Amino acid sequence: MAGCPCCPNTEEPKAVPLSPTNAVPALAPADQLWSTSRDQAVRLRMEGSGPASRTPLTIHQMFLGTLENYGDHSALAYKEEGQWVKLTYRQYYQQCRAAAKSFLKLGLERYHGVGILGFNAPEWFFSAIGCILAGVSFVGLATGIYTTNSPEACQYVAANCEANVLVVENQAQLDKILKVKDQLPHLKAIVQYKGSLKQKLPFLYTWEEFMKLGEEVSEEQLNAVIDSLQANECCSLIYTSGTTGNPKGVMLSHDNVTWTVQSALTMVNLKYAEEVVVSYLPLSHAAAQMFDMWMCICYAVTTYFAEPDALKGSLGTTLKEARPTCFLGVPRVWEKMQEKMKAVGAKASPMRKRVADWAKAIGLQYNYSAMNGENVVPWGFGLANSLVFTKVRAALGLDRCKICFTGAAPITKDTLDYFMSLNIPLMELYGMSESSGPHTVSCNEEYRITSCGKVMPGCKTKLDNPDKDGNGEICFWGRHVFMGYLNMPDKTMEAIDPEELIITAGGENIPPVPIEEALKAEVPIISNAMLLGDKLKFLSMLVTLKCVVNDNGEPTDKLSPEALDVCRQLGITATKVSEIIANMEPAVYNSIQEGMERVNARATSNAQKVQKFTILERDFSVSGGELGPTMKLRRPIVMKMYQEKINEMYAGAK
Repeated sequence: MAGCPCCPNTEEPKAVPLSPTNAVPALAPADQLWSTSRDQAVRLRMEGSGPASRTPLTIHQMFLGTLENYGDHSALAYKEEGQWVKLTYRQYYQQCRAAAKSFLKLGLERYHGVGILGFNAPEWFFSAIGCILAGVSFVGLATGIYTTNSPEACQYVAANCEANVLVVENQAQLDKILKVKDQLPHLKAIVQYKGSLKQKLPFLYTWEEFMKLGEEVSEEQLNAVIDSLQANECCSLIYTSGTTGNPKGVMLSHDNVTWTVQSALTMVNLKYAEEVVVSYLPLSHAAAQMFDMWMCICYAVTTYFAEPDALKGSLGTTLKEARPTCFLGVPRVWEKMQEKMKAVGAKASPMRKRVADWAKAIGLQYNYSAMNGENVVPWGFGLANSLVFTKVRAALGLDRCKICFTGAAPITKDTLDYFMSLNIPLMELYGMSESSGPHTVSCNEEYRITSCGKVMPGCKTKLDNPDKDGNGEICFWGRHVFMGYLNMPDKTMEAIDPEELIITAGGENIPPVPIEEALKAEVPIISNAMLLGDKLKFLSMLVTLKCVVNDNGEPTDKLSPEALDVCRQLGITATKVSEIIANMEPAVYNSIQEGMERVNARATSNAQKVQKFTILERDFSVSGGELGPTMKLRRPIVMKMYQEKINEMYAGAK
């Protein structure tokens, strides 16, 4: 059996003591769906039934399940002196634990980061997962850095995540960090995972030196850290490209990762311990992390690592040697394949060109028929398959490939048609870092050309403010939605849809804004309304009355002219909000109650009916803190401000 990268000639590894508890971890206490701080957990978007009710898992638990079932199956394959070396899942796990111990030994601090700067390699995986096993809630975050980043860009990311340790590929990447090291006050160590060090400094380690550091850390100590991991805390940071300013650190929780990969895989026909993929896309991207690392751990897939010059030409060689069973290519990869095949075809003899054109016409006809559910096999398809399609697949290294994906950027219909004509339909994916990678997935059994597929089970899509042509802003909901942007509350709030769902104690999802707006339309004396009911037995409402605003934009106690008109119609002489509340003015309270009953009559279930309300003494305002700069309701702040009144409404509720 092959050894590990740092000691390739070692004997069969001894059994690794596993974490003593295999129970589902408790979730960290959390009231909000969003966070911008590395030390805060979030409330998961769980539902009472269906895919979104799946039990939360940590990365370690997902890994452990595969390890126990497929420990001897090949996990990773990499080239060493021209030969493929393979590691089993048991060896893979052992290396991740060893890296975790070394991080602990280096003094990786709670909620700090480990930055990884280099091309895809086993050490990249060991560093990322080792950091996670060393305890997100205890020591750190696994952070990927683009290999093409300038020293300044690297400095920004490393400083933003307060990296204690940076893992770099080679001297070229090390040089970038050394240029900005003085601007990284939290940095304690740098580890180089390929090549020898050209200089010896106290904080520099080769990979071999690093992996030996943790030998004195006991298995029990690491297990204690692993047992503290909680699924609703951050395990990974993915930095956006920063095209509109500094990159934003997208915080993904354990549950974001484990739930998303399980949900996505229910849509494609992959089999445990039978699949092979090639890792070549930048692991700093959500797509590559999800496809190369998390999907593979979940389904015991074998990952082959491409050479660093993969996108400059060597990818084809790796594909032909690895022969993946599923493959993810960004549009540019498919376009390059298309260009290369067209260039080869242009040099073919007239006879070969005619055969190829005939076969591609049949291939396109067949695949459009399959796409439309007709499944009509045109005459000559079998011959075209043997003469052209199988040879093309073999030449590309895709002869075993059961499903080919494209994503991360738009792809042209011309390229999609070209590969369909060669009997290689490309399944489009759609999503973003903020959705842990995928949101929609296409599959061989059900796809449409130029469509991105169907929404993953347990997720929801809303088109916000559509125009006359039906074009609007796409909004996501689901357990794949990220925790927030690290240290960027303003940017996080910009990304949040104001119709953030309320999830009742019974597990029903209820968008608050339509109910709030409906009540305001029914009862003209109401200025603001905020629906309550998250994790509670029933829905209730906080309401404010329309009042006069002073020159500073602050609400006063005086009723507005519109509110006074309503009062006159109701036969009330009150002129102040405080008077209505002090007297529990029956006409006003009855008017609100009747309006609420009219709104309730339109509810589709009893869970969506509002049972109680309270009138607040003061209207919401920016200066008061209830509204943000754009007049968006700041629900968590209102909850804290009026917690006592909320408790009174729910006192005795069963």
